[in-house]
Amino acid sequence: MTQKTDRTRLRILFVIDGLAPGGAERSLAELIPLLSKANIESTVAFFYRRQENLEVLFRAQGARLRYLPAANVAGRLMALRRLIRKEQPDVVHTSLFEADVLGRIASIGLGSVVISSLVNTSYDPIRLHNRDIKAVKLAAARTIDTWTARYLTAHFHAVSDAVKDAAVVTMRLPPDRITVIERGRCGRFNEPSAQRRKIARLKLGLNETDEVIVNVGRQEYQKGQQYLLKAMVEVALRRPNTVLLIAGRQGHQSRRLEELRKELDLGDRVRLLGHREDVPDILTTADLFAFPSLYEGLGGALLEAMAFGLPIVATRLPAIGCVVEEGRNALLVERATVAPLAEAMIDLLADPDKAKAFGNRSREIFEARFTLDRCAARMIEFYRDIVTRDDRPIVAHGPSEFPCR
Repeated sequence: MTQKTDRTRLRILFVIDGLAPGGAERSLAELIPLLSKANIESTVAFFYRRQENLEVLFRAQGARLRYLPAANVAGRLMALRRLIRKEQPDVVHTSLFEADVLGRIASIGLGSVVISSLVNTSYDPIRLHNRDIKAVKLAAARTIDTWTARYLTAHFHAVSDAVKDAAVVTMRLPPDRITVIERGRCGRFNEPSAQRRKIARLKLGLNETDEVIVNVGRQEYQKGQQYLLKAMVEVALRRPNTVLLIAGRQGHQSRRLEELRKELDLGDRVRLLGHREDVPDILTTADLFAFPSLYEGLGGALLEAMAFGLPIVATRLPAIGCVVEEGRNALLVERATVAPLAEAMIDLLADPDKAKAFGNRSREIFEARFTLDRCAARMIEFYRDIVTRDDRPIVAHGPSEFPCR
């Protein structure tokens, strides 16, 4: 049963695996100041520290951080339970697998409303093609996730209709316990100027005659960057001034990507930039944004590219279909393919008028749907709704205003 409290001021304990510079983490950090303006106090609990992290950003945004290091899962669980008992939040809001499971279990009997964000299509069968994933472990993770979700969670926030649909199928979650609210992006992604583009290109050693393709994403199997490198062989043959920039922290695919770059003799045509704090400047340099992911929940990097008015080439995934308009701001190809990906990129590079029209439409879609203020207003309404309804299930607001295509 939810605590009786002053509903004009809410206390939310966000629980997340860590503060690495990923989409879920950055979205949370950017949301916090807008929650504060709405009289919602935010505390963020996390378990892991990486060398590359967003702690400075979280503190600047006004978040109260609680780092809960422990030697094992049991230790993290007990530390989180002690924190919940001490803080007595109105809502415990979890994101990402370990935080979801531990947050749900740690909250048992402590009176907080537990909600979880569904941010990815985590149990897509294509994950089993990844050599780093074991089928038995993935099945075990899905069983644990499903049980704790169904029996220990009051409600769910999904970042897209595609994620909601996947959770209903793979985790058997009731659709009426899932509310879809898309994530937004903040003003750091303002439209670029010609001067900003020129300066950013100079810093990266790019010429004005270079045709620049940008991809933003951590170097992991999910992001499909190996197919992008293979596609660059054909692109480079037919568009000899093309350069591919990949910005994103290192991961399980880093060694393979570097080896592939050398095997394909791509040289400086492909630059693996690693983690960058200047992603907006990198996007400013781009003529085209490529997003060859194998599975996605929404694609925060895709939103950022659209904020910069870039034409898109991406894989035909349900989540991506929820964001772009095929044939109007994006060309979509089947996932895990090379030749269609290369042809789509060449098509837009070879037709500047088409690329410009696609880029203009990208910016229009972003302004209509994905500004941070718009998405934050919906999240604030969601939190107040879930608390005032006490232990009764929330009925979702029906289909998304912008259904997947």
